[in-house]
Amino acid sequence: MRVLGVDPGLTRCGVGVVEGVAGRPLTMVGVGVVRTPSDAELGHRLVAIERGIEEWLDEHRPEFVAVERVFAQHNVRTVMGTAQASAVAMLCASRRGIPVALHTPSEVKAAVTGSGRADKAQVGAMVTRLLRLDAPPKPADAADALALAICHIWRAPAQNRLQQAVAAHRTLKGRTA
Repeated sequence: MRVLGVDPGLTRCGVGVVEGVAGRPLTMVGVGVVRTPSDAELGHRLVAIERGIEEWLDEHRPEFVAVERVFAQHNVRTVMGTAQASAVAMLCASRRGIPVALHTPSEVKAAVTGSGRADKAQVGAMVTRLLRLDAPPKPADAADALALAICHIWRAPAQNRLQQAVAAHRTLKGRTA
């Protein structure tokens, strides 16, 4: 399974591609950041993020895209920018028919470090160890994108089984109604 993880942001949008399956060693295929100038017009920044995501999709051909689910913060402006960058990533993937999964920050931290309250340094350290890298990816947005991809690879099999069970239950329920 090849997954593009996206840590959305207007100034720095982390992107990372990981390949592998749950229970086996994973491989980093690529990692980086799509950057936009903070003084640029919002529309231009979103177009730049779209172009950057499209380049990653073209180059790495992921089977899935995992995006960090936007959560409420005190700074509404930050939340809006993150949500807009997130929507661009989801749009790019969906336009190509690539399934998109959303994972919360605490879900990603728990999957990668064992604690949903882990800090950025702990996430970076575990990403480095899990992918057998020489050093943590910089900036933290890039490490977070890899963590999203790892989380999805590890959680997708269980999520797929749950979705299949729910679908089977609905089918059985429909037959008895």
